[in-house]
Amino acid sequence: MGSVQNTRGGAGQPVWSRTLVGWHIVFWVLLGMTLALSFLGHLGTVRQLVFTGTVVVLGAAYQFVGLPAIRSGRALPSYAYRLVLIASLVVLIGIYPQSVFLMFIASAQIWLLNEDAREGVGLSLLLVIGVGTAQLWSAGWGWAAFWNILPWMLVSLVVSLLFGIWIEKVITQSQQRADLIEQLESARDELAEAHHSAGVMAERERMAREIHDTLAQGMTSIVMLSQAAAAELSQGGAAGMAARLAAIEDTARENLAEARALVAAFTPVALSGATLTEVLRRQAERFAAETGVDVQVSLDLPDDEVAALPQAQQVVLLRSAQEALANVRKHAAATQVLITLGLSDGGVWIEIRDDGSGFTPASASSGFGLNAMRGRVEESGGSVQIESTPGQGTRVQVLIPAVQEDV
Repeated sequence: MGSVQNTRGGAGQPVWSRTLVGWHIVFWVLLGMTLALSFLGHLGTVRQLVFTGTVVVLGAAYQFVGLPAIRSGRALPSYAYRLVLIASLVVLIGIYPQSVFLMFIASAQIWLLNEDAREGVGLSLLLVIGVGTAQLWSAGWGWAAFWNILPWMLVSLVVSLLFGIWIEKVITQSQQRADLIEQLESARDELAEAHHSAGVMAERERMAREIHDTLAQGMTSIVMLSQAAAAELSQGGAAGMAARLAAIEDTARENLAEARALVAAFTPVALSGATLTEVLRRQAERFAAETGVDVQVSLDLPDDEVAALPQAQQVVLLRSAQEALANVRKHAAATQVLITLGLSDGGVWIEIRDDGSGFTPASASSGFGLNAMRGRVEESGGSVQIESTPGQGTRVQVLIPAVQEDV
């Protein structure tokens, strides 16, 4: 019965709860029919009283012991009820043999409450022997009656065992199904938690890339401009101070706008009011003014085709160019940089080439910037190719597959 208790249906109830009402109705109908038919059997006053009293005892035992045992699975009440059930059927059938059809519900309840198959077989055998003995007593203890009753008892035993084995298999399969459902629900919850954690991590990584590509690089520009202004001021030169301060103010304003854009959305402020070509040229001019490096922008496709690129592609291309320029500022010591934007059969690409000190890609640590660039590009289905040789400059090429802008 423990297996019945732990087996759950779709609504979280024991699997037998959906059919328990049916078993309940069948029991009371059969018991009521037995009592009603007994009054037509002319049993006599004493036998009728005993018969009626036994029916009342069996009904009370079922209502207050058997039914709670079916629902709770407690062993002691289930044993007690089944013993009362068998004893009651022995009395009822002994007094009124036509009550033998109660064996149908009795066999079902024995197996419904059993803990294992051996227990069910033992109690079924006890039920058949008890009922057979009652019938034999009612018939007068003769050998003729014995041989007449024996085949029916054997058939009843076989039917009871087959019925019980079927119930046992139904309960076992239901429990296995319930265990599987529980495991699937647990796996679903774990998967949902993993997806949530992955989403949180992806969002954090995206925010880190956005901050690195915008605010951090803007702050780096402000620091370098401030250091250059301080060095120029310490040497007594004030001619270029106004230009330095204006550049610092422009960079700070753009950083402020980017910070507000990060709060509101993730479209770069620069692309909200200009084309990618215009933004790249403006970035080149600012980089040249801040570092003295000659930066050129070359287009291998018309401006209108650049403007027609999907917004997501333009963001990836712009961020890649910004990261490459930031690396040129920090590490390359270059004098010239060429930014080329083009279109090929594989998609749209951008290339940033410098004549700086270069490095060995296989042995150098990529750092967060290049890793962030690769992550952003790979999320869009693209690829990053870096070629560099010490003393011979660096070439960074980003290729984004061609996609159609959603209409």
